[in-house]
Amino acid sequence: MAKIKIGVFGGGRGSSMIKFCKLYQDAELVAICDKYQEVLDKQKEQDGVENVTFYTNFEDFIKHDMDAVVLANYATEHAPYAIRCLNAGKHVFSEVLPCQTLKEAVELIETVEKTGKVYAYGENYCYMAGPREIRKLYKEGKLGEFEYGEGEYIHNCEPIWPDITYGEESHWRNNKYSTFYCTHSIGPIIHITGLRPVSVVGFEGSLTERNLRSGAKGAQFGIEMITLENGGIVKSVHGNLYKNSIWYSVYGSKGRAETAREDADLDNVSMLYVNADEYSGEYPKNKKPIAYKPFIDEKANDFGHSGSDYYTMLNFVKKINGDEDADVIDVYEALDMFLPGLMAYRSILDGSSPVKIPNLRDKAERDLYRNDVACTDKNIAGDSLLPTQKGGTPTIDKEVYQNVYKIWRSHVEDEKNKN
Repeated sequence: MAKIKIGVFGGGRGSSMIKFCKLYQDAELVAICDKYQEVLDKQKEQDGVENVTFYTNFEDFIKHDMDAVVLANYATEHAPYAIRCLNAGKHVFSEVLPCQTLKEAVELIETVEKTGKVYAYGENYCYMAGPREIRKLYKEGKLGEFEYGEGEYIHNCEPIWPDITYGEESHWRNNKYSTFYCTHSIGPIIHITGLRPVSVVGFEGSLTERNLRSGAKGAQFGIEMITLENGGIVKSVHGNLYKNSIWYSVYGSKGRAETAREDADLDNVSMLYVNADEYSGEYPKNKKPIAYKPFIDEKANDFGHSGSDYYTMLNFVKKINGDEDADVIDVYEALDMFLPGLMAYRSILDGSSPVKIPNLRDKAERDLYRNDVACTDKNIAGDSLLPTQKGGTPTIDKEVYQNVYKIWRSHVEDEKNKN
């Protein structure tokens, strides 16, 4: 196999991908780009960067001699940079999320189709041990036809808000709507079943004190109730509730598979419980679920998000090298994971009414959304600007952001003093 020369755009979140490129025999790290010099300085202190070029300017970075780019920049900016990289002849690994608007979604799909380059969406929660094993069982037919599933991604970010928003009022996290950051909860169910979502009803939490005191203008959490093309239903919940939780459950016509709850103290998403039999509707009496920890490559143990960061990059490099069986999430599936959240917010603004999810595989249908820029980013939306909550966009005192900035700077200085 050829050694793939990879550049990483975003040295903070990109640290896990940088680590992979240093360790994997078929990958070579050649460039890192980040707007913060402090982030680059931290990367320069690491081993294995002797032949790496560092950039603070993307315009210079994109000209570097490399085969592929990892986009680990802001979640609302992935599509424009992916399009530029693809048009420049680079394969693209895109961190979450794939795009911000339907206009970007159409442009992204058509650029991937035009260039023929590999596009891999980095929804790492699909590659955690539990979801990976459920996907295997489902594809083998052991769970039967999908009927119902739940995906849950709860992350109380208040303690780390200064370190991920830097006190910037314009930061995307401070201006996102409740159902925007949806693919950690929706993605694994879509990847397990391979089914396309066709409609959605959205809901959002109305109590937002924790968000507002951190500077976030969106609702505390979002819920999507999604209908899939086979009639199966998915419940997705995600957001900034008090207690962190990652959990997935899939009901098929022959049984159920689900991960452990975090409060059970049983390795949560790395532990799987399976109740299934070979006959639809015939369930043996007194049968206990099979509980086991699915296999995880020991090479993945030191990677973030329960080792899933290793698998996302591994499959990306394999795909570039011609492995047709590489388990990558392509651009169509990426949008199957994201569009339910985008359309769920439109449902919320319309009183939680059912909303159709576009099928952007259909070239004729794309024309309906080619100029749709509605979002909560005023620089993108223009006259189509949406409020960050169904009740409007709240006004937050500037002092909140000043305090968050001071906390972040103190953390940066503390880190420097440690070194």
